[in-house]
Amino acid sequence: MSSSQTVIEHAVLFKIREDCDPTKVHDMVTALNSLASIVDVLYLTAGPVLRNRYSSPYFTYALHSRFRTKDNLEAYMDHPHRDSVVNKSVIPAIDDFLAFDWVAEVGDGDDAVVPPPGSAIRATFMKLKENLGDEVKPKILEVIEEAKGIFPQIKQLTFGENFTPEKAKGYWLTTLAIFPGIGEMEELNSKEELVAAQMTKVEDYFESVFGIDYVVPAP
Repeated sequence: MSSSQTVIEHAVLFKIREDCDPTKVHDMVTALNSLASIVDVLYLTAGPVLRNRYSSPYFTYALHSRFRTKDNLEAYMDHPHRDSVVNKSVIPAIDDFLAFDWVAEVGDGDDAVVPPPGSAIRATFMKLKENLGDEVKPKILEVIEEAKGIFPQIKQLTFGENFTPEKAKGYWLTTLAIFPGIGEMEELNSKEELVAAQMTKVEDYFESVFGIDYVVPAP
């Protein structure tokens, strides 16, 4: 049996103001990537969104990071350097943002925690319909778990309930599929019937679903 480790996933999506100077956008991304130096961060990268999937909402940049514990994430959120980056570089450049935090299981070893540059990431965010009972949640998670065996292009798949819903505008569940590169992610696009068959099993439970594709930039 392969071993695994628990990490805390933290993802933030940004919508850049249409009138924002490109220099300020560049400075924002540079400043966001500097947050990787904070001691509590296991992994952090930020860059442009490759594409938005589904029609709404629409975001242009993303940050993805990992932490060992919720306490480490909290320490990062309270860190003076992060506060400075948010106030000086991020807020002046954006119209909107969403943030998602969830507990995830990844493989053993450092290489399972840190996706290498060039990896392609497909993140999907789901909002449940109101008045659904808790009994539907295990059904949804079971269908997502099945994707590991159905789609061999996926190198790593994490998913979990968002434990900071106030930052996510009601989106309950996040899935994060990591591919070795864009080619493998595009290969999944060619399997529309299989993907649709999986979605059909759970689509009636969701009020809204959206996603983004993102490529891990070089350091």
